[in-house]
Amino acid sequence: MYSQKVMNHFMNPRNVGRIDLPSGSGEVGNAVCGDIMHIDIKVADNIITDVKFKTFGCAAAIATSSMVTEMVKGKSLQEAEQITNQTVAEALDGLPPVKMHCSNLAADALHAAIADYMRKEANKLGVS
Repeated sequence: MYSQKVMNHFMNPRNVGRIDLPSGSGEVGNAVCGDIMHIDIKVADNIITDVKFKTFGCAAAIATSSMVTEMVKGKSLQEAEQITNQTVAEALDGLPPVKMHCSNLAADALHAAIADYMRKEANKLGVS
């Protein structure tokens, strides 16, 4: 049912935890399945220098959270914004169709963290 990569990221998740004073944070959930993902990012010079996650959910939810953190660390914000549910699933060698919503959550949580960072930066500059 799950690829070896999914099982590896589920059994050995990378970048678990929270960042003290994150540059941006995003949290999303799915009321139908009960999965909740929280992602913190640290940004310096437009580059995601650190990223951590906390996820309450199934194996696919944890694996996609772990994978998305691996995919964005060291990337520019613009590169990170290009990550989609499909790119997360492909990086894990696929997900069962019934679990594709989990990869949507991972990309959505990342994009929410980036949006939070952008809002904070705009507020610093006095831009609405």
